[in-house]
Amino acid sequence: MSTKKSGIHSQAPLPGNGSRAKLLLVDDDAAIRQILLRLLADEGYEVESVSNGELALETISQNAFDLILLDLNMPEMDGWETFEQLSEKYPLLPVMVITARPNQMASACAAGVGALLEKPLDCRRLLDEIARLLAEPRQARLARLAGRPSSFTFVPPEHNEDSN
Repeated sequence: MSTKKSGIHSQAPLPGNGSRAKLLLVDDDAAIRQILLRLLADEGYEVESVSNGELALETISQNAFDLILLDLNMPEMDGWETFEQLSEKYPLLPVMVITARPNQMASACAAGVGALLEKPLDCRRLLDEIARLLAEPRQARLARLAGRPSSFTFVPPEHNEDSN
């Protein structure tokens, strides 16, 4: 994953209130947080980050966010437990799961996750999915959480073409 400015979007999509979209990045890996913070800030997003689910829930209770980027493998409270509490308390808040844990697509679909991206991340797809989820109507989020047909994106890990 490159930390160079991607130039994919000229500015962060607006959440509807005219300000920059505010994202919360939840990942226990400090290096991943640093890379994604830089990438997302370069794209015009306002980003905060925390290292575990408990801190995520505390941060969200004190600040408004437009989207959550959530890792699954974390200490204290894993990503699925965090997602469950988030979707119960903030059902309209879109959540994108980013994980190195394989075989999570069925769980993500069943839980109502907006998108599942496996690490290593494809930065272009990450930014595209963030924009898609920010633009998604509230009714679509609620339908997904209720288990009704809705849009869901799965992005497998980025592979080096030389390894094929």
